Amino acid sequence: MSDRTLDDQLAKYLADAHSIEEQALIQLRLAPRIAGDDRLAAVFRQHLEETERQKRLVDERLGAHGGDPSRIKDLVMKAGGAGFALFAATQPDTPGKLTAHAYSYEHLELASYELLGRVAERAGDRETAEVARRIRDEERAMGERLAACFDEAVAASLRGQKAGDLREQLTKYLADAHAIEAQAIQLLSKGADIVKEPELARAFSDHLEETRRQQELVAGRLRALDGSPSRIKDAAMRLGALNWGGFFAAHPDTPGKLAAFAYAFEHLEIAGYEELRRVAQRAADPETVEVANRILLEERAAAERIASLFDRAVEASLEEAGVTVGGVSAPG
Repeated sequence: MSDRTLDDQLAKYLADAHSIEEQALIQLRLAPRIAGDDRLAAVFRQHLEETERQKRLVDERLGAHGGDPSRIKDLVMKAGGAGFALFAATQPDTPGKLTAHAYSYEHLELASYELLGRVAERAGDRETAEVARRIRDEERAMGERLAACFDEAVAASLRGQKAGDLREQLTKYLADAHAIEAQAIQLLSKGADIVKEPELARAFSDHLEETRRQQELVAGRLRALDGSPSRIKDAAMRLGALNWGGFFAAHPDTPGKLAAFAYAFEHLEIAGYEELRRVAQRAADPETVEVANRILLEERAAAERIASLFDRAVEASLEEAGVTVGGVSAPG
């Protein structure tokens, strides 16, 4: 295929980045109002300013390639951002859910810019590659700031709870973890089937077995606390995973999108278990703390393995799109 085709793919990645920033802006404008903690609210306000600059940089690079934002994607992403903020605001543990989702979303952005930078390098576009690296580093820094606020998010979520109520709250966090693992199992099962890159498929398959064990560990702690999984939450999360599977299967750059989403989902789980661990500590439940710590190690390792396969995901995505590029190193 011609270099122009590779430029077209780069413009599509830039349009996707534009849509992701549109959703981020919606979320960041709403987040400070429902954060429930002054430090957490300040973190969101700081990143709002960064995100506005990021969007301008992406717009400039998209314009340089003669591309335009996708109005349909932008509308869908804006609606998604507003919808999640509304969902978080209606939950009794709004600060925790908001922080966990934001932490995951920052890693979706981080992964997307890792992929964008690699495509830009292959297209010989150093300016876009540099923009991608710059924004990637800002997204990583924001993720670190959010991680530093997990204590505040949990404290704000549990504010007003009596000591005797912490056990009940802990079972709710465990039920949420069980539901997230239900979605992870569905996603990993579908991902291993639809992704065509062998190493990425193997990573999904390997982590699928881990995830089933993780869900059993969570179920065991629920039983020990006389709790049980939420069938409604589990079913809803599995349905969401099926919908995502259809979305990925319908896109020509499935390996890249799936790798980015899986990386973000691992960080949703990381945030969830970080918060679960803190609730378990407050509830004086060392066994649940130990389970959370064990699963955290596995989730972090899975995220690192996926990140190590970003190059392979890009190559597989370009091949699916009919673009063959070789011998070009990825951005550092």
